Amino acid sequence: MSPSPLIVLCTCPDLATAERIAETVVGERLAACVNIAPGLTSIYRWEGQIQRDAELLLLIKTRQEIYPLLEARIRELHPYQTPEIVALPIQTGSAAYLDWIARNSGAPV
Repeated sequence: MSPSPLIVLCTCPDLATAERIAETVVGERLAACVNIAPGLTSIYRWEGQIQRDAELLLLIKTRQEIYPLLEARIRELHPYQTPEIVALPIQTGSAAYLDWIARNSGAPV
């Protein structure tokens, strides 16, 4: 089976958390690349109240085959009780880039 690329979205409360998660998951080959996008405002319901927070968004490129390991590692590193961790399949893209994701995440292929 060929590797199935994913993009995983994860919000973080601050740059230190975002960088720690990004460096760890890339270093452990759980992701090929992580982009850190600052400047988000998240509005959400938590414990019955409407909350508004400044956050950063991680765009994590990985493979479906190692997603469970990635999610578990993010949960270990993340300060939120219920962090946003959602995965979207990459349906199509540059063949060279998708191959690069496959070669740089998980066990080498």
